[in-house]
Amino acid sequence: MSSFFENDSPTNLAEYSVSELSGSIKRTVESAFDQVRVRGEISGYRGPHSSGHAYFSLKDDRARIDAVIWKGTFSRLKFRPEEGMEVIATGKVTTFPGSSKYQIVIETLEPAGAGALMALLEERKRKLGAEGLFEAGRKRRLPFMPKVIGVVTSPTGAVIRDILHRISDRFPVHVLVWPVKVQGEGSGDEVANAIRGFNEFAPGGPVPRPDVLIVARGGGSLEDLWSFNDEAVVRATAASEIPLISAVGHETDWTLIDYAADVRAPTPTGAAEMAVPVKAELEAQLASLAARLQGSVGRQMDQRRQAIRALLRALPSLDQLLGLPRRRFDEAAAGLGRGLELNTLNKRRAFERTASHLRPDVLSSRIVERRQMLSDRMSRAQRTVERMIDRGRARIGRADAVFATLPSRLAAQTGRARDHLGSLSRHADTAIRHQLARLRGELVAQERVLQSLSYKNVLKRGYAVVRDDADRPVSVAAALATGVAISVEFADGRIGAVTGDIPAAPSLAKPPEGTPSHKKRVAKPAAAADPPKQGSLF
Repeated sequence: MSSFFENDSPTNLAEYSVSELSGSIKRTVESAFDQVRVRGEISGYRGPHSSGHAYFSLKDDRARIDAVIWKGTFSRLKFRPEEGMEVIATGKVTTFPGSSKYQIVIETLEPAGAGALMALLEERKRKLGAEGLFEAGRKRRLPFMPKVIGVVTSPTGAVIRDILHRISDRFPVHVLVWPVKVQGEGSGDEVANAIRGFNEFAPGGPVPRPDVLIVARGGGSLEDLWSFNDEAVVRATAASEIPLISAVGHETDWTLIDYAADVRAPTPTGAAEMAVPVKAELEAQLASLAARLQGSVGRQMDQRRQAIRALLRALPSLDQLLGLPRRRFDEAAAGLGRGLELNTLNKRRAFERTASHLRPDVLSSRIVERRQMLSDRMSRAQRTVERMIDRGRARIGRADAVFATLPSRLAAQTGRARDHLGSLSRHADTAIRHQLARLRGELVAQERVLQSLSYKNVLKRGYAVVRDDADRPVSVAAALATGVAISVEFADGRIGAVTGDIPAAPSLAKPPEGTPSHKKRVAKPAAAADPPKQGSLF
């Protein structure tokens, strides 16, 4: 009954594996929700993972859905996700079979309306301000008379022309322009890279390092100026070693770069006026500054000297640096001997525990146990053999009963078998005669072929086979040395011979092959006492 329910299904439903069912659900969800827009609040965002992907959730007051932004998509986002930010995400819904979850793979991300932009701006301003990026104490003064000015702006707008014209009027200097996009996707990263790029110029290198930077753009809406609210731009501005002037938008336009820059200019033209002084005014002040130069130099040297003294006081001494490592070394050295003793003691105890199991009495008790176990097994085997003998006797008894009735049945079957056997015998005799005749004909044909291919037919035509002392045929004279015993096989038998050199002698008429005189001359050996004079068989 149990096998019936185990092998037969009570229903006609198709059977799926877990992988097949999960794959079917994944394809169904992706085909039904391949492109959706979801509005919700970002929850659980901790920044991009080490792999570059970002994982978080979108939620409202009643539900939540897991979300993921792949590395390639994350680098192209115009707005970076932030915790608590309300956004509109566009992407596709898919499942994760490994944990039976579904999630949305985000392709684009945007704040939920202008109010959200302002809220995001205020939240970002508060966050960066809490890090101290907007503090007035960290802002630096602009160089009074820069030799090189770096400008980060669009190369095609009116802003760069206004800056170059104002600098040329006031004090002509070398201007380096780093062209960037000032609006649209990726513009924030370009501005941040330009600021960092200017800071990486080496002083005295092939490209001069700017003394002051100007980041400029014309006016526009909040969305147009949003690239200058990018966190990457603000951080690059705050980390710039070169003093930076922010000139983004008009007088009433404020962006986060204005708070992080060392100086904010109301317009790009105003930034050019702040960057360079008026040359005529400088010439007027030069005379008065020359008189104050000596005093300024002395005060500067004192300040540098005091700074060096302060730095020297802050440096730790050699004893302070090596005090802690020395103490650790002494403690380790003090505990080394005790550790070795404890280790030796532990090893000795382990050895003693192992040795305690190898006593003669323990071994004797084990031998007794093994003998008892062997005796029990032998007794069980003997009983098993006896039972098998009893069953064999019972089978023999049943067979004797069957054999008792066997003669009568055999007598009835013998007559029928005798008749059948006579018929089979007659058929067998006929078949054997036909088979023998066929085999005899085949044997005669094979014998003819064998005789035609046998080398003895060649010997009958006057040829001979030369064999060495190992009875191997010799085909070339160079294979035999002088004085070697050989045998020569003719058509009517074999004779023995010994090899030797052929003496110089006049040519004699060769008797016909196959004649008795020819065979005798070839087979006749020389005297054993004088092998070198023996004639050659070849």
